[in-house]
Amino acid sequence: MRKRLILAMAGVLIGSSLNPLIGGVRPALADHCDPSVQGAGCEDVGPALEDFADIRRVPPGDGGVRAGRGSFTSRCGRNENGHRNSDNHIVAPGVSNGAHHVHDYVGNLTTNGSSTDESLVAGGTTCRLGDRSTYFWPVLRSRQGLGAQPSASPSPSAAADADADADADVQDATSENATAQDVTARHTEEPGGAAEGNVGTILLARSVTLQFRGNPVSKVVAMPRFLRLITGDAKAATNGGANARAQWTCTGFTNRLTGRYPLCPRGSLVLRVLDFPSCWDGQNTDSANHRTHVVFPARNGACPAGTRAIPQLRMTLAYSVPGGPSFAVDSFPEQRHNPITDHADFENVMPDRLMRSVVTCINRGLRC
Repeated sequence: MRKRLILAMAGVLIGSSLNPLIGGVRPALADHCDPSVQGAGCEDVGPALEDFADIRRVPPGDGGVRAGRGSFTSRCGRNENGHRNSDNHIVAPGVSNGAHHVHDYVGNLTTNGSSTDESLVAGGTTCRLGDRSTYFWPVLRSRQGLGAQPSASPSPSAAADADADADADVQDATSENATAQDVTARHTEEPGGAAEGNVGTILLARSVTLQFRGNPVSKVVAMPRFLRLITGDAKAATNGGANARAQWTCTGFTNRLTGRYPLCPRGSLVLRVLDFPSCWDGQNTDSANHRTHVVFPARNGACPAGTRAIPQLRMTLAYSVPGGPSFAVDSFPEQRHNPITDHADFENVMPDRLMRSVVTCINRGLRC
């Protein structure tokens, strides 16, 4: 504790001598920016203290997208193998570091900015039953103390080490004896890392639940292979909330969803609930804005005229986080880690036979 406070105080003293944020570049010594310790000293990096809310003070309310009784869960692990990069083949195809923040991946083992439908079909997967789909979301980081998990996917030997440590909740790649200068230099070189304002230790999710759910009004039809979906808006802090879909809560309080980072009671895990759209236009696997080919249903679950209900994907990510407001989701630099920017992406690469099984299970009201 004493060590962490000394590091935090050093960051404030050094940071006060630096110029403020210029041209979107983050302070180099913000690697250990902890809003619970430094408060306003973290404003240029974010998040702000007001971005957090005590879950016990969030009123019960909307539970997200309404679903029918049937569901199918694809079991793909929680990224124990450390597949990460700062790409996004859906929104920024062919661009290295197109996301400017780091994503966690489960499912397809080959996903990066250069991925194509064909390369994904040829890739391996962490999912059961041959599901080669790719599921990804921005990482969540602890802001307590120095340290950062490597942004890019590790080498095969590093991946083996990650498998051996799969039960660890926090993966810390920083040596106990590393200096602040050493850590800053290493972070800055990592795509999507400190140079983009994404600092701290990457937290490995305690659990990842990928559930395809039914529609409460009608039966669902199969998703076409290579359907691409996004949910949320990674730039919602500056774009406004029209496409924001961030839903945060805590275990034991799942009837209370908030757009702010939840402060959970002791023993409760932070949950990110990411609902995807589920009303397909019946023709396209993508669209120019990656949204109009599949839209969200009405509050009662009904799909708009001219669209068909498909299995509705809900990702639920659970984390053990530091106490207090000392964690943040990766973001574009100008978004300052606002929790409303939480988002996720998916491309369906299930074999057709598996997708037929998903549809049958859902339409029969089963839980598979």
